[in-house]
Amino acid sequence: MSLLEIRGLSKHFGGLLAVNDLSFHIEKGQILGMIGPNGAGKSTAFNLITGVYAPAAGKVEFKGEDITGLRPSKIAEKGILRTWQVSGLFANMTVLQSVIIGCHLKDKIGFWQAIHGGASVRKKEEDVQEKATSILHLMGLTEHRDMLSKHLPHGFNRRLGIAIALGADPELLLLDEPVSGMNPDEIREVMALIKGINKEGITILLVEHNMRAVMSTCDHIVVLDYGKKIAEGLPQEVAQNRKVIQAYLGGSVRGA
Repeated sequence: MSLLEIRGLSKHFGGLLAVNDLSFHIEKGQILGMIGPNGAGKSTAFNLITGVYAPAAGKVEFKGEDITGLRPSKIAEKGILRTWQVSGLFANMTVLQSVIIGCHLKDKIGFWQAIHGGASVRKKEEDVQEKATSILHLMGLTEHRDMLSKHLPHGFNRRLGIAIALGADPELLLLDEPVSGMNPDEIREVMALIKGINKEGITILLVEHNMRAVMSTCDHIVVLDYGKKIAEGLPQEVAQNRKVIQAYLGGSVRGA
């Protein structure tokens, strides 16, 4: 049984069919990349999986359970987490505080419990702080732990988004353009971190425009164009696929 199974997923906005009969699966432990030209339907598919949108047709199954149309919070509770746009949401919190909040998404210690709780709650808080500190170390953010999130450079802000999601113990982590706007050195560092996260046992779905990053990181790739899947396979297979080359370059394939 696959960890995530997408069956015939479709979504339209008015007359625009953004995702059209999309099917693919993700195996446990895999890094799967979803790529395609601008407007291909990647973000819509991402939002359908995480419950932001309800599909017009099709199913999303996680560990054999139908989770189609569940609220994003319920999907997160089941172990599917996505990255956050941190710069606005946690702007006036420190990096450490931001990750602690991510940890509380899983541990569910309430505000009044934290204030009035006894020794058991205090112990849990200590455990959460230790966990958050460990995540900061994993993501290379330790030296920034006391900096306000809004003051982080762009590349580290993207890392923090991943760190917050890790706090909630995802089984499947969805990363939406994690290296967008980064220079080549930053891209290499973040993609290495993503591989490290995967080695910790977390399955990853990666939506990214940087083809070099995708091809060097992903085990398997799904390609969308105009809402439909046009190719799927190993990175080297997808890179040589005529439909993929046409979708990215337009017109006929050179030498055809």
